[in-house]
Amino acid sequence: MLTRRHLLVSVTALGATAALPALSQGTERANPMPEELRKTLERSSNAPVLGNPDGDITLTEFFDYNCPFCRKMVGTVQQLISTDPGLRVVYREWPVFGEGSEFAARASLASLDQGKYWAFHSTMMGMKGRAVEATVMRTAREVGLDEARLRRDMQAGHIDEHIETSYALAEHMALVGTPTFIAGDEGVFGELTLKEMRELIDRARRTLAG
Repeated sequence: MLTRRHLLVSVTALGATAALPALSQGTERANPMPEELRKTLERSSNAPVLGNPDGDITLTEFFDYNCPFCRKMVGTVQQLISTDPGLRVVYREWPVFGEGSEFAARASLASLDQGKYWAFHSTMMGMKGRAVEATVMRTAREVGLDEARLRRDMQAGHIDEHIETSYALAEHMALVGTPTFIAGDEGVFGELTLKEMRELIDRARRTLAG
């Protein structure tokens, strides 16, 4: 895992990239994210959404179930959701830690069809060991998922599309690892404090309002 750094989020149409400053200067937005990219990032029809689905600001998290820093951030994101009624959180499964991570991502996305995404997600993030097929399916049983149905649903085309889109977005925006949090026109990589997360969201609100 790389040390934390501020990311440079893409500012051109999909297919090309350019640097974005961490903050806009004054009241004028410098290099705003193009709407096509923002729509793909924030409004995908098959990405899990928690918090207020009609919120005024969207926080997107790219994560992997085998990322130790992603696991540490679960409680922080929960606190954000519980204390910010206008926050909409989009989860982008980005399984960069190997075969077990992809199996976990597919199971997690398939759990949406059984209405147990958050139960599965939070239990997976609370695991002590690695996410591999055996531990993923044990977690599925623990939270009451139908295992046979889950295995079938894991092969659905919309799950392929979600994961492929995560990789495409990550490559396009030159993301360096998990977790990555994106709000407004800014992205930050790594473990953040609750205060830092709130500051990221506040800056996004000011940027988009301006």
